[in-house]
Amino acid sequence: MNLKDFYYNLPETLIAQEPIEQRDKSKLLVLNKENGNIEHFLFKDIINFLNKGDCLVLNDTRVIPARLFGVKNGSGGSIEFMLLNRQDLNTWEVMVRPGKRAKIGTRFTFGNDELQAEIIDIIDGGNRIVKFEYDGVFEEILDRLGNMPLPPYIKKTLDDKERYQTVYSKNEGSSAAPAAGLHFTSELLNKIEEKGVNLAYVTLHVGLGTFRPVKVENVLDHKMHSEYYSISEFNAQLINSCRKNGGKIICVGTTSTRTLESASEADGTIKNASGWTDIFIYPGYKFRATDALITNFHLPESTLLMLVSAFASKEKILNAYNIAIEKEYRFFSFGDAMLII
Repeated sequence: MNLKDFYYNLPETLIAQEPIEQRDKSKLLVLNKENGNIEHFLFKDIINFLNKGDCLVLNDTRVIPARLFGVKNGSGGSIEFMLLNRQDLNTWEVMVRPGKRAKIGTRFTFGNDELQAEIIDIIDGGNRIVKFEYDGVFEEILDRLGNMPLPPYIKKTLDDKERYQTVYSKNEGSSAAPAAGLHFTSELLNKIEEKGVNLAYVTLHVGLGTFRPVKVENVLDHKMHSEYYSISEFNAQLINSCRKNGGKIICVGTTSTRTLESASEADGTIKNASGWTDIFIYPGYKFRATDALITNFHLPESTLLMLVSAFASKEKILNAYNIAIEKEYRFFSFGDAMLII
C-alpha cells in the first residue's frame, strides 16, 4: 500500500476552526459499508440507527492543558513543552520547541517559578524525558499554567475549553480530544439509554501521534505511537453480554475502536485489560470487536483515514469523502461526523 493511495484534495475552507453552537446539530453522513449507499442527516438522528440491546462504546478520556510556555534558565530563551505521556508522578515524555534549547541537563522555568523542569533524556524521534519540580499538586499547577493543546490545523483561539472535551470526559491524560465524541450531548445520551442501548466506557489517552504525518511511502513501514488504554471488568462484561445477546457494538471514534481491537480475543471477546497499544489498523485488517463506527472526517494520508478505510474499504471511504466535500461538510476535530454501518 502506497501512502498516496490515501490522498484526497480538501479545500482549506472546510477545515472547521471552531465547534458549532449545538454539539448534536452537526451534519451526519451515514455510509453503508456493504453497498456503499450514503445518506445525510443531523447528528442527533444517530439515535435512529441504534437499537435496543446495542452497545455504544465511548472513550471517557479527558484532555489535559498540556501546552506549557516557559523560559530557559540562564539565557531566558522561550520554550514550549507539549506533555505527551506520563512516566511516573513527576516524569513526562514531552515534545519540545525549539528542540535545540533542550539538551540533557538543561533546566526551564514555567509561571512565576511555580514549575521547574530538567531534561533528563532524549529519545527516538526527538522527544524529551523531563522531570518536573514544584510545590503542591501538579494537576492544579497545570490547570493554572497550561493551555489546551488544539491540533495544529486549528488556528482560532477556543474561548470555552470545555468545547474540546466530551460531555462524559472523566479520566485525565489526553493530549487531544476523541473528536467523534464531541457531538454528543448529555440529553442525547439519556435518550439513547432510554431506548435500551447500553453505554460502555473505555479509556484511551490520545497522544499527539494522532496528528503525526505518515512519512514513509510504503504504509506498512510506518511505526505507530503508543497510547495508554484501560477497560474495566464491568465495561468488558457489558460489551461481551451485548454481543452474546445479539446486539451490535458501535464504537464512538477511532480511539474506542483501537481500544476494543487491542483488548479483544480472536472471537471478539473483550478482556478486562490495561496497558499500552500501538495497534496499526489498515486495509486488510479483520475487525474482531467492532460492528459499526462513528467517526469524524480525517486528514489525508493519515493513519486514522487508513483505519476507516479498513472498516469500509478505501474506495467507499474516499467516495464518501468526496461527496462530503461536495456537500460542504466540515472536516477534522471540530467538524461533522460519519456513521459507518
